[in-house]
Amino acid sequence: MSTILRTRNLTKVYKGNKSVSSVNMNIKQGEIYGFLGPNGAGKTTVMKMITNLVKPTEGEIEFYGEKMTSHSYEMLKRMGSIIEYPVFYEKLTARENLLLHGEYMGFYNRQAINDVMDLVKLTGVDKKPVKEFSLGMKQRLGIARAVMTKPELLILDEPINGLDPVGIKELRELFQMLSREYGMTLLISSHILGEIEQIADTIGVIREGILLEEVAMETIRRQNAEYIELVTSSVRQAVYVLEEKLRLTNFKLMDFCTIRIYDEGVSQHELNKALILENVEVESISKSKTTLEDHFMSLIGGRGIA
Repeated sequence: MSTILRTRNLTKVYKGNKSVSSVNMNIKQGEIYGFLGPNGAGKTTVMKMITNLVKPTEGEIEFYGEKMTSHSYEMLKRMGSIIEYPVFYEKLTARENLLLHGEYMGFYNRQAINDVMDLVKLTGVDKKPVKEFSLGMKQRLGIARAVMTKPELLILDEPINGLDPVGIKELRELFQMLSREYGMTLLISSHILGEIEQIADTIGVIREGILLEEVAMETIRRQNAEYIELVTSSVRQAVYVLEEKLRLTNFKLMDFCTIRIYDEGVSQHELNKALILENVEVESISKSKTTLEDHFMSLIGGRGIA
């Protein structure tokens, strides 16, 4: 896949402080790029710079190989976005809001409005004033507005906020369809790591304005093998059993009562039997697999994403 958007040393300084520092992102055509980081990490600022809402202090942005400037109006027409909270004309209906958006974008395809209302499951309320919409419905309408003109790059800042589990699942399927069937490229920020793990092709992790990593999800999946997690109040004795009785070397102490065993040559049954024979009290033993959340937490030092 070719790279359609590239940032080079993208930097933003507010009142002498760098909110974004030398960020180099590479987003490929047709992929879903998950943009992760704690609140205040710089995700929204990066998105605002890409969409020309904020001017970079340093660095540059290339879209399809062309450098973006404050006058790149035609390039911006090829993007759709929801940055922060979507704003509408509250007294107008959903359909009227979309018609207005089409007019100022120079897009007059009324059938497209029907199509996107159907896509985001708002067909039954298209004549209802937006002021009567729930937060989740407004999120759906914002996404409809963003995709109505069939942009090549769709930028969504926390798009599933306010949605119930059914709504989240529906939008997950919509994002996958836009990417796989329409060839649309999506840049999505989110604090719901489990959702990003299910849909992203690539993730970028940012903390304190610095891009810590940009990596394919497939690489993370290959690196993160299965493990057995042992919880015991007798950690020292358990370690003795692992090393001396089972001759295991690939394990890690997670805290004062949890051990993760990565050796592939031992089963849960063998492990449990050896521990019991040595009178090690086992509180729980289970097989699991490291997740995107585990990977993320290891990168940011366990500070959490909220």
